[in-house]
Amino acid sequence: QGQLVESGGGLVQAGGSLRLSCAASGRTFSSYAMGWFRQAAGKEREFVAAIRWSGGSTYYADSVKGRFTISRDNAKNTVYLQMNSLKPEDTAVYYCAARNGVITGISKEYDYWGQGTQVTVSS
Repeated sequence: QGQLVESGGGLVQAGGSLRLSCAASGRTFSSYAMGWFRQAAGKEREFVAAIRWSGGSTYYADSVKGRFTISRDNAKNTVYLQMNSLKPEDTAVYYCAARNGVITGISKEYDYWGQGTQVTVSS
């Protein structure tokens, strides 16, 4: 059984930054692709970013490209999402996910999910 736990969410002013962490336990996810998704209230979960198991390839949603950076430290079994220049529309619950396959932005193709961490960006 794999377990993912997000942390680092909170309240921040527009233009500010937050760094989310996703700590894995129960097994190593070093060979898994990892992704970040978010879900705003009343909206469908959407793709944010993904990273290959090696860390060499990344993909981003157009809405966050140039502002967010996904990274991973396989030795620590942890994935990060650095969020800069935050906007009110970034407000959502952010989830990390893992899949035993190639990176993808399709949420249903991920096998493991964390419980989410709330990010709120005020104007």
